[in-house]
Amino acid sequence: MKTFFSEDHRAHFPQAELHGGQFVTPFERPSRIEHVLTRLKERGFAAPIAPDPADRAVVDALHAPDYLDFLETAWAEWKAEGFEGEIIAASFPARRMQTARPPRNIDGKVGYYALAAETAITEGTWAAAWSSMASAQAAQRAVAAGDRAAFALCRPPGHHAASDMYGGYCFLNNAAAVAEMFRRDGAAKVAVLDVDFHHGNGTQDIFYDRGDVFFASLHGAPEDAFPYFLGFADETGTGAGDGATANYPMAPGTGYGPWSEALDDALSRIRAFGAEALVLSLGVDTFKDDPISFFKLDSGDFLDMGARVARAGLPTVICMEGGYAIEAVGINTVNVLEGFNNA
Repeated sequence: MKTFFSEDHRAHFPQAELHGGQFVTPFERPSRIEHVLTRLKERGFAAPIAPDPADRAVVDALHAPDYLDFLETAWAEWKAEGFEGEIIAASFPARRMQTARPPRNIDGKVGYYALAAETAITEGTWAAAWSSMASAQAAQRAVAAGDRAAFALCRPPGHHAASDMYGGYCFLNNAAAVAEMFRRDGAAKVAVLDVDFHHGNGTQDIFYDRGDVFFASLHGAPEDAFPYFLGFADETGTGAGDGATANYPMAPGTGYGPWSEALDDALSRIRAFGAEALVLSLGVDTFKDDPISFFKLDSGDFLDMGARVARAGLPTVICMEGGYAIEAVGINTVNVLEGFNNA
């Protein structure tokens, strides 16, 4: 299995995240990727391949033009306003406030496009997000050319990025772009399977009214877990997408037994949907020692997870999402890849 990865991810390293009422070093940081790279090498995987540039047309099809303009220019506007620190949202269009008129002031714009305040923007954020998108697209091209599967070692991750909002450490939706590319390459139907602990609200937002992309997410119950306001079981799609969304919210303390039952059900629905290609949003924050999650999967469970996904028998692109137990991220991620390869 080829791995696609860009060193440009290092350009995005905010120095602070608001967590539990304190500013802490972000849980989503460059060292996560270093552990994955080290483990890939230890387990004999081929050296990662630097991606070709991303196709902007694919991104434009998924994200609103004003949102992309914001991401590209936010840092320059922030500095022009005279602000010294990193960009962190401080005000939001809450209930009964207007959302049809984005503010002109950059401080207001940030809150308009942010869905949460934990995710900072830095001078290098756009470059890093674009390189992450490039890795995802390169992986899709490899699979479209005949590879059984490919791994996009994306950072920053993407599944919380909606059509016009960022947050949860995500800015551009890598998995959604891969699904869109499979469709453009001729697949009548595509599935996105999100196994990150946190609900893939951004991917759901992008495809919620489409009937050609099936989205399934296994995640912590939104009553208890970020992003809190999406991911309930009764969210099943709308319009042409009615029935093409499946959410599996699960309670604190969920172990691999019930979790794997949800995975099997999701895979069964993907087969029934008739998907011709699969995108796996791979977060390993379901691990029992993850600092911002509450599932109880062991490292060995990730081997079985990969094998179950492989048995779906679909051309598959695996996009890296979350996982914040830093020392174990490499082991758990590569276990999924080995489980897939050996199935």
